[in-house]
Amino acid sequence: MKILYLIPTLFLALSLQAQEIRTLTLKDALTYALDNKADAKKSKLSIENSEYQIQEVRSAALPQITASGSLYYNPILQTTVIDGDYFGAPGTIIEAAFGQKWTSGAGVSLNQKLFDQSVFMGLKAAKTTREFYQINNQLTEEQVIERVAKNYYQVYVLRQKLTLVENNLATTTKIRDIVKGQYDNGLAKKIDLDRMTVNLSNISTQKQQLINAVKLQENALKFYIGMPIETEISIPETDFEVSLAALTASPDITNRNEYLMLKKQEELLVLQKKSVMASYFPTLSLSASYSYIGQGPELPWGAKSEDDVYWSDYSSIGLNLSIPIFSGFGTKAKVRQADIQLKSLQEDIKDTQLALDLDYKNASTQIKNSLITIENQKENMRLAEEILSNTNNNYLQGLASLTDLLDAENASTEAQNNYTAAILDYKLAEIQLIKSKGELKTLIN
Repeated sequence: MKILYLIPTLFLALSLQAQEIRTLTLKDALTYALDNKADAKKSKLSIENSEYQIQEVRSAALPQITASGSLYYNPILQTTVIDGDYFGAPGTIIEAAFGQKWTSGAGVSLNQKLFDQSVFMGLKAAKTTREFYQINNQLTEEQVIERVAKNYYQVYVLRQKLTLVENNLATTTKIRDIVKGQYDNGLAKKIDLDRMTVNLSNISTQKQQLINAVKLQENALKFYIGMPIETEISIPETDFEVSLAALTASPDITNRNEYLMLKKQEELLVLQKKSVMASYFPTLSLSASYSYIGQGPELPWGAKSEDDVYWSDYSSIGLNLSIPIFSGFGTKAKVRQADIQLKSLQEDIKDTQLALDLDYKNASTQIKNSLITIENQKENMRLAEEILSNTNNNYLQGLASLTDLLDAENASTEAQNNYTAAILDYKLAEIQLIKSKGELKTLIN
């Protein structure tokens, strides 16, 4: 029985062991996200849907053809009272039943709009809507790229910190072993050994916390790229290039998708206003119909005149003109509302221009400050490592205390973590700078 219980566990372990680890570069992660993330897929579906919206509006300008059929049975015919004067019987009232017990008809009708300003405006709006969704797709892809890139760098930095802690753990373990050897030989105090043991335990706890943090950040990254959470991923070791990015006076924000979307919304609101104003214009349409009707005392289908069932046809062709005269000022109110919406959006456009310009200025400043911080932290890290090496040698020779050694070790660890954090700050600032220039898609090239 115990063996039977162990079999599923064994298979699970073997399947996890055999699971392929997927290597993800930044470009791989971005490409995967654009192909699989729900946001990117939905924005592409919106473009496809806009084509059907255009077809729907276009249908209003095409002929509308309708076929109809009917079958009626009249168990009681309506009686009409007629003055007998019409039938040469003055002073009398004649009751007559008109119609037949059975009536069946079939016909086809056509309606074609010849002039309708609202239809023409609708066609222009539908095409502009398609362009709006195309810009929205570009903006959505940029948002996906920005989000994924930030999470990718955060995973990388956490892994770097984990590697650093593992190295510190190995170094501290060696020092603890040396102190233990000294203690066993009566050359060190028990408090020194206890302090090293506590320090080692703290580093082990940090390592476990970082392992958990890396896993959580990896899961977040997989979510943001639309990858199954159970997939194992590996981020290759890469030396991030840190150099002053190309800075210009100010990029052309009119090429930013955020700005282009607002301008396209402005076009739509203008068309919406014109569509409302189309109510002031007359409409003209052509209509035509042809019908065939059969009447008699029995079911007309298949019957002829010999059965007292008679079939006849009729048709009509007409022009329909509608001229609006007074709508109770309703149309005027709608036009004013459209004006207000348009003016409000124009204020949003002005504010967005300022915000996009601010984004670039702030990103440029952050890039410069991050480079200065990186250089400072790099020098601090070099000095801390040199101090740690010298203190370690002095401790082994009895020229430095354990407190000095632990302080030097902590200072070295802090300097390395600060350098790693500075690299992350730079990469995040770099993403913001690339975004502010409207060049996020260069990350997948």
